[in-house]
Amino acid sequence: MKLYYAPGACSLSPHIVANEAGIALELEKVDLGAKRTDSGADFLAINPKGYVPVLQLDSGEVLTEGPATSSSTSSIASHSPGMLRPMARWSVIGSRSGWATSTPSCTRASVRCSIQLPRPRAARVETALAAKSWLTGEQFTIADAYLFTVTNWASFVKVDLSKFPNLLAFQARASARSAVKAALAAEGLLAA
Repeated sequence: MKLYYAPGACSLSPHIVANEAGIALELEKVDLGAKRTDSGADFLAINPKGYVPVLQLDSGEVLTEGPATSSSTSSIASHSPGMLRPMARWSVIGSRSGWATSTPSCTRASVRCSIQLPRPRAARVETALAAKSWLTGEQFTIADAYLFTVTNWASFVKVDLSKFPNLLAFQARASARSAVKAALAAEGLLAA
């Protein structure tokens, strides 16, 4: 399988999931501004939507949405079925468009505000993490890989998560996982 990624983008989540499941990925970095891959390919020919993640399966099928790239392959299910616990009930912080640097500042401000309101999505996650290590219990799942990815953007968009100690503890636990460290290092976000 081949994962088209941009360092730290939504593609980090399926990268972590594949590492957790022990699935080797071929990685192809994408310059999202130029819409070119590191090998020089036109990224819009691969994904006309113009964003990552994109997962090209060994069959040639191309998946272009985060949940699909993380959970739609039988390989992940057969290697680590616990990773596929349902995540539909978890609407984690923000969205791809709310965090992107190309998003208008007023929209980004709205996303920041939604995190800081008295009943934000972050508070829902904070409460859920009060009694367990991971979103669905004591096993790391796809939902946790996604939550780690989006909450890692907080410092980039200058969102203070210090009011959410359970979420910060979650980030620390996730950061310590070898699969997460390997994905971060492969994307150039952590010293190898």
